[in-house]
Amino acid sequence: MMVEIMQPTKEDTLCDPACGTAGFLVATGEYVHENHKDWFNEQTFRTHYNNAMFTGLEFDSTMLRIGAMNLQLHGIENPNLIGRDALSEGNAELRDQYSLILANPPFKGSLDYDSVESSLLKTVKTKKTELLFLALMLRMLKIGGRCAVIIPDGVLFGSSNAHKQLRETLLSKHKLDAVISMPSGVFKPYAGVSTAIVIFTKTNNGGTDKVWFYDMQADGYSLDDKRSPITNNDIPDIVSRFAQRDQEQARSRTEPSFLVPLAEIKANDWDLSINRYKEIVYEEVEYETPAQIIKDIETLDVERGLALKLLKELLG
Repeated sequence: MMVEIMQPTKEDTLCDPACGTAGFLVATGEYVHENHKDWFNEQTFRTHYNNAMFTGLEFDSTMLRIGAMNLQLHGIENPNLIGRDALSEGNAELRDQYSLILANPPFKGSLDYDSVESSLLKTVKTKKTELLFLALMLRMLKIGGRCAVIIPDGVLFGSSNAHKQLRETLLSKHKLDAVISMPSGVFKPYAGVSTAIVIFTKTNNGGTDKVWFYDMQADGYSLDDKRSPITNNDIPDIVSRFAQRDQEQARSRTEPSFLVPLAEIKANDWDLSINRYKEIVYEEVEYETPAQIIKDIETLDVERGLALKLLKELLG
């Protein structure tokens, strides 16, 4: 879904700074093959595709080996896989290099300040890995570069200075395009944390006018540990609506997707949780009067007494 939303271009240089087994890189390669076969007729693109288009960072050597095998089995001959801790001082030279980042970085981690690359702490002073990775992605992107990243919900509404600082940076210094809220079961059975996808463009001079929100309810699978296939699936609607999100000006906030102006988000202390802006329509339920309910209970008591008396008679 994230690859289809971002629609990688012929010139894109893609990076996943926490690539694991290189799932995002592989999915991007498959997207190009399925949607742009004609690109491979050009020698220049084939060289770019096989040598420069895909970069992944991963500090776990086992994951790195699996990722390399995964990419080569999918026809990407010479990907750039770097065995390095993306947040460390050893990664300081990776700046302004990539036009597209797709990532699902580690959640709920905590690092010592001494082990974090200093420029990241200037963007957001925190020990939380989910915030540090967002700062890293801003540093790694070229001006005009785009990013789609999965984050825990807490990033959207956390009240710490670091949380607010990072949200304000995304909204006021860059262009925040969309927040897609996902149900808490999408990563089961591995994790039950509620997550969202944040999509932004690096500009260094603002550009956020309105932010597009989508409240995903289903992804085609049940939200329990079994994750069995079901018919409900919001993903096709998300992909199509994101592509034409500027046309959703008149969309009601009771709908799954809608636009929220920057001024309103700023007035809400840069809060990006969808529940802050979504309007819920409650159906009115009419109940009987207390006197009628008591009367019904008394009637049931009489009927129960008669049934019990009949049962005793039957049993002799």
